[in-house]
Amino acid sequence: MKKSLARILFLALALCLVAGGAWAKTLKIGSISPLTGPYAADGTDIKNGVLAAIDAFTAAGGVPGYDKIELDAQDDASCDGKQTVAAANKLASQSGDNKIAGVVGAYCSGATIPASEILDEAGIVMISPGSTAEKVTERGLKYMFRTCGRDDDQSKAVGKFMKDYLKAKTVFIVDDKTTYSQGLADNVEKECKALGLTVIEHDHVNAGDRDFSAVLTKVKSANPDVFYISLQNSSSGGLMVSQAKRVGITSKLVAQDAVFHPQLIDNAKEAAEGMYLTFGFIDENSPAYQSFAKIYSAKYGKIGAYSSYAYDAATALLTAIKNSGSTDAEKIRAELLKMDMPGAAKRIKFKENGDSGSNYIVLVIKGGKFVNFWDPETGKTF
Repeated sequence: MKKSLARILFLALALCLVAGGAWAKTLKIGSISPLTGPYAADGTDIKNGVLAAIDAFTAAGGVPGYDKIELDAQDDASCDGKQTVAAANKLASQSGDNKIAGVVGAYCSGATIPASEILDEAGIVMISPGSTAEKVTERGLKYMFRTCGRDDDQSKAVGKFMKDYLKAKTVFIVDDKTTYSQGLADNVEKECKALGLTVIEHDHVNAGDRDFSAVLTKVKSANPDVFYISLQNSSSGGLMVSQAKRVGITSKLVAQDAVFHPQLIDNAKEAAEGMYLTFGFIDENSPAYQSFAKIYSAKYGKIGAYSSYAYDAATALLTAIKNSGSTDAEKIRAELLKMDMPGAAKRIKFKENGDSGSNYIVLVIKGGKFVNFWDPETGKTF
């Protein structure tokens, strides 16, 4: 009798556990970023930024109706177009309990553009933390958003800096022919000409190159006031800066947001000292940033350039899902467009086209650290 009773209780408990498991629901979101290859540092920062947001959201009570939040992190392998499309298709094809409610990514504009076409058609919101090309939000896609700024705004900031602060008259521009880098470089060239600066030459290297001696020889010979570097990542940026100093280039070195990463200083070391670059202003003393930094640093270590933008993108996505009580893209979009909240990187307030505004400043590398230096809005140093 006792054995029968024990068996009945065991079966009842087993049924309860099975039923409980059936009732448990997991909210799944995705990310697309380069987790391998030369851009892996930035791509991993993006993935970790999303994970930190999930950690923070879970600690605050999560999303009602879901027991946990999971990330499906896809690697687009150095922003490779085919890999990006494959990653987007994989996320878009999931259904039922595995359906992806939204995606943070991608990193490169050349990856975000094809991926967003697939996700938009599938009715999945995408929020990029790092794709700054104007085209990202100018194609009329309903579900495409970004937390970073835009290239046309960045070019205005750097143009003003070169003319008003550096008093430059001549500029030599180099890019690596990627969608982002060349697009930004083209904007900078246009801005320079509008401001009366002479662009001595706008030359190109190839993404992935490691020997820049040919183009650097040209730069040294031209001896411009400013050598403007537009490359896709801090790894190649560090190499070019090191080689530029080695061949004796004395022009002011000015770069952009893609090379803003601790890896640049680690690689270029003293050669990077004194160079300038543009990036969105991040108030590291704000409560939102401090909260993010505490969570991120404890688990993932050194904060990368796009960690905070990815954290804000994931936080915005999860907040929209929570506030709408739905994973329907139309309802998530409506909540995103109503959003106005402090983020780790900046205040998150989306425009109808998915942009969140630009707030570029100029930083300088001083004492082996990135230091806020010049504000184009005021024309003054910090």
